[in-house]
Amino acid sequence: MSEGHIEKKINLVSGDLCKRCVLPEVKPNIIFNSDGVCNLCLEYENNRELEDEAKLHESDLLKILKKNKSKGKYDVLAMCSGGKDSTSALYYMKTRYKLNPLAFMFDNGFETDDAIKNVEKAADKLGVDFMFYKSNYMKEMYGKILETKSKAVICHPCSLWYMDLAYEIADRHEIPIIIAGWTKGQSTNQKVMSKCGCNSASPEFKEMGEATRDFLDTYVRNDPKYKDFPATMEEVLKKASERKNKALVISPHWFLPFGAEVYVPTIQKELGWEFPRVSYPGRSTNCMLNFISVYNSMKNYGYTHYHVEMSKLIRQNVISRDEALKDLEFQMSKEQLNAIAKKLNYQYE
Repeated sequence: MSEGHIEKKINLVSGDLCKRCVLPEVKPNIIFNSDGVCNLCLEYENNRELEDEAKLHESDLLKILKKNKSKGKYDVLAMCSGGKDSTSALYYMKTRYKLNPLAFMFDNGFETDDAIKNVEKAADKLGVDFMFYKSNYMKEMYGKILETKSKAVICHPCSLWYMDLAYEIADRHEIPIIIAGWTKGQSTNQKVMSKCGCNSASPEFKEMGEATRDFLDTYVRNDPKYKDFPATMEEVLKKASERKNKALVISPHWFLPFGAEVYVPTIQKELGWEFPRVSYPGRSTNCMLNFISVYNSMKNYGYTHYHVEMSKLIRQNVISRDEALKDLEFQMSKEQLNAIAKKLNYQYE
C-alpha cells in the first residue's frame, strides 16, 4: 500500500453532525434538538454533577494496584497495540508504579510493522518481557462478514477474541491485573471494567451490537471452528470469572490527571516511540483491517466507534471538536481499501 499522496480519497462524510460533538443524527438512538445538539450531549450536561463525582483519581489506581498484589512473576499484563495510549500505559506501569509488566501484543494478520516496532522498542528500553501472539484464527470470520454484507462491526468480534486471549494469558501466568491503554473516551461511568470500556447497550452502540450478535449467532455458532467463540463481552467476562485467576482490567488513563499532551512527548523521548505512517483515526495506531471496519461502519451507520470515543472526549474537554474532525477524516482510496480486502478474498465495487 502506498504511503505517499493518496488519490481519489473516499468521502465518508454523512450529513450534519451534532453542534457539540461529532455524532450524526441516527434515529431513534441519536436525536438532535432544535439547536442541532444530540441527546447524548444533552444527557451529559444534565448529569454533569454526577459525572464529576464519578471521576477517578490516581489515588484510586494506587489502591487498586496495592489491593491486587501479584503472587507470581508478573504484576500486570499490559495489552500493547503499539499506539501512544497502550505504550504509555506500559511505560507508567514500569516507571511510575515500579511494577513488573508482561507486555502482550497480538497480530490478527493485519498488524503494521510500525506498530510492532513500537512495542519491541518499548519492551527493550524498559527491560520487560514481551509476548507476541500472531494468528490467522479470525481470518475466515472477517471474510464472512464481508461476504455476507453483514452490518457487524469487524472490530467488535476481534475485541472479543483479544480480551478472551488476554484473560487466558493472565490466568496462565497468574497475573492479577490486565492493563489496557483505553482513554477516558473509551470508559463508562460504571463500576471499573464492568463492560470492558464499552457498553453495547448504550444508544451509540445499540444497533452495532445487535448486528454483531446477529452475525455471530447466524454464521459463527454453527461453525465447528468457532463453536466456543463468545457472542458478547458479557460472555467473555463470565468465562473470565470462572477462571482460577480472576484478573481485573483497568486503564491508567482513567485515573491520571493528564492526557496525550503529556505522555506522547514522554514516550517519544524515553522509548523512541513514533506515530505510524498509516493509521486511522489520525494520531492513532490501529491495524490495517481497521480501515475496512471504519469504511463499513460509515456506510452502515454514518459513524464509527471512534466518533463515539471522540465525542466523549469532547464533552469532557479533553480534545476540541475541530481536533476530532481532523483526526476522523478518512484518508484512503478505493484502490487502497481493496488491497486490504484482497487478503480476505473480497473486493469492493
